[in-house]
Amino acid sequence: MIQVLQKKFVTTAMLAITVLILLLLGAINIANIVIARNETDKTLHMIAGKNGKMDAVRPVPDSAAPGFFVKPPKNDYDTFLSSNFFVVHFDGKGGVVSSDISRTSSITKEEAEELAVKAYFSGKVSGKAGRFRYLLQNAHIGNGKLVVFLDTSGERFSYVRVMLLSGMVGLLCWGMMLVFVVSLSKKAIRPIAESMERQKQFVTNAGHEIKTPLAIIQSNTEAMELYQGENKWSRNIKVQAVRLDGLMKQLLLLARMEEGGTKGSLVDFSYSELLVKSVQGFSQFIETKRIDLKLSIEPGINIYADRSHMEQMVSVLLDNAVKYAKEDGEIEVCLKKNGKQNVLKIQNTCEQLPGVPPEKLFDRFYRADSARTQKNGGYGIGLSVARSIAEANNGAITAEYIGTDRICFKVSTKAEGLLHVKADGSK
Repeated sequence: MIQVLQKKFVTTAMLAITVLILLLLGAINIANIVIARNETDKTLHMIAGKNGKMDAVRPVPDSAAPGFFVKPPKNDYDTFLSSNFFVVHFDGKGGVVSSDISRTSSITKEEAEELAVKAYFSGKVSGKAGRFRYLLQNAHIGNGKLVVFLDTSGERFSYVRVMLLSGMVGLLCWGMMLVFVVSLSKKAIRPIAESMERQKQFVTNAGHEIKTPLAIIQSNTEAMELYQGENKWSRNIKVQAVRLDGLMKQLLLLARMEEGGTKGSLVDFSYSELLVKSVQGFSQFIETKRIDLKLSIEPGINIYADRSHMEQMVSVLLDNAVKYAKEDGEIEVCLKKNGKQNVLKIQNTCEQLPGVPPEKLFDRFYRADSARTQKNGGYGIGLSVARSIAEANNGAITAEYIGTDRICFKVSTKAEGLLHVKADGSK
């Protein structure tokens, strides 16, 4: 149980850390993309404003003091010198007047004009063409329009570089946090583990302490009946003593399983035969309530698990179905092989489904109807015992309702032998 709590703590903490890291990395990369694109747009407008002419940009003395942490932004002259671009001029009718490819060596004049014509007649003011981003606007000198194409290879490299670096840093931080969370998990769950351990120890000690007075009460009641005869008070004492004894046995079983002391021995046995014998044991109770029993048990199905555990689990499910099935109702027991799994279904009709989520039915001492549960002799921990049995055999139990008046348990066993119990229904 402590290991399960530790795994849940680590899983939950790492899930939160993963989400936080992803959000941070996403914000960093999005901010980098937005800043880089803004710089590109600013450069395009600056070049277009100067008609792509070098002589239109004058060098500006850098009077700002050099920054120790943040470099001062480039002036227009430096930006012009460091940019790879070409410019194509159009007349008022869309004909190419001139083109300037002196600021780039990666494209010919014909290719530049072909890209410019496509951009001109695309109807867009700005856009992308391969590794270039372009801006179309009216020429500031002369008539017509001009298109400026700026090489953004460096911008793309910046995206990839920041993405890779941030991903590596994020992965490193995630690994460091995993080590930290794992080392912290034992300390974090220690108060809960100690509290659970005290509860289980209390149940175990109380169970052993109550055994002796219960035995004395039962023996003294029987002795009293020998001298004074049986009466309704002595019968009530014996009934409640037996009930309390059964309750303590169930609690002790739960405590032992949660402590990991009842693992059982795994053997290969006939699942089909075990189920047939278990159903036969409840035949009298089924006939008394005039319940329609439908059996569909495929022969020759074996299972690798603890036999006594499986007998008790099947008994809990059948007892639950019989107790809560309505008069003249229906119980269906089906066992079949489905691919790599053996599937057992035990379902019954009931007068009214509980008004709580199905998973709530596995809570210890939960009672949908306390008066009815006591009348039927239940303790309210039958499904808790079944769940503990499943967990002791590497399994799990869930629950769901079917329709408006039917509850179905589904018990699945994997082909490799590890028990996995999945209940599609309840108490």
